[in-house]
Amino acid sequence: MRNLSTPLKRLRFATVLGALLGGAMALGEAKAANPLELNFWLSGPRYDGRVAPCEHALPTIATQFWEKESTFWNSALKIEGFSAVRETAFRPWQSDNIPRRYCSGHALMNDGKVRTVHFSIIEDGGYASFGQGVEWCVVGLDRNWAYNPACKAARP
Repeated sequence: MRNLSTPLKRLRFATVLGALLGGAMALGEAKAANPLELNFWLSGPRYDGRVAPCEHALPTIATQFWEKESTFWNSALKIEGFSAVRETAFRPWQSDNIPRRYCSGHALMNDGKVRTVHFSIIEDGGYASFGQGVEWCVVGLDRNWAYNPACKAARP
């Protein structure tokens, strides 16, 4: 027959040790950043301002639109093509902000309707800040109201 006291002793010891270490860490005081950390290491982001032209984002928008419609809304709606794509603004705010190129155009849907699409291309706006990201909104199909009213929040 096995001696059960040894594993129980280990468990008790680990519990007491964890409680002591946790208590000791909780008693430590928080310190502010020293002058070296404030002025040297925290230099802030550096943006180049190189953002792709509007046409670069169109395949991404078409793919993401189809994925959203089919996955979340159980819809067969797709974007078949784009027309009249133009830039509406580039870095419309201060130069310290993240560089964005705002664009608008028309999207031809597979149901035969033409809808307006507003989108922006964002420097370092991709997944985990790698690459350029795209935020878009198709007027009349913002079903979760992320950019309402009428995709106004997707414009500059």
